[in-house]
Amino acid sequence: MTEIDVHNKDAVITALKVIEDGGIIIYPTDTIYGFGVDAANDEAIEKLNLIKRRNGPMSVLAPNSHTVLSWSHISNNDIKLVEANLKGQSTIIIPVRKGIVSHKILGKNQTLGVRIPNNTFCNQLAKKSLNPITTTSVNRHKSRALNDPAKILEEFQDEINLFVNGGNLERNKGSSIYKLVHGELVQLRN
Repeated sequence: MTEIDVHNKDAVITALKVIEDGGIIIYPTDTIYGFGVDAANDEAIEKLNLIKRRNGPMSVLAPNSHTVLSWSHISNNDIKLVEANLKGQSTIIIPVRKGIVSHKILGKNQTLGVRIPNNTFCNQLAKKSLNPITTTSVNRHKSRALNDPAKILEEFQDEINLFVNGGNLERNKGSSIYKLVHGELVQLRN
């Protein structure tokens, strides 16, 4: 396992190399630390599921609303609603086209949680990646998300390839989650 400071000029390139090679990173977001893998790589997702001790839907980072819309399968009326609400600390679950990510992280009816981060590191990671990157809390199933680097390393250093250290994160709560349902955004988590 390698550790790199989030402000290191090579942090994004280093993280991308690990992800593109099928590895797992932990990185700071604008809410909490997240596990990152190539969202189209079934093997990487399976490894992440073993670490988290659960299977199921995961969200991904997107660099901008244009990219989200290119992935999505939504009506023109819904586009403005999604664009207006898709920002930093919000995740929106929308229907997506086949082949965007592995079926292993999709929700019911071909849906995917997407998020455009305000965090500079995350945004650059999303912009430079060939595939979407997962953003899921750093914890085991039914455990609290970890935001303290010392505790993260104590728990996960033997199971990940790279830790991007952003220090202790003040916010201790994940993003707000909304789902697009019949032309309206329904809040699932505040």
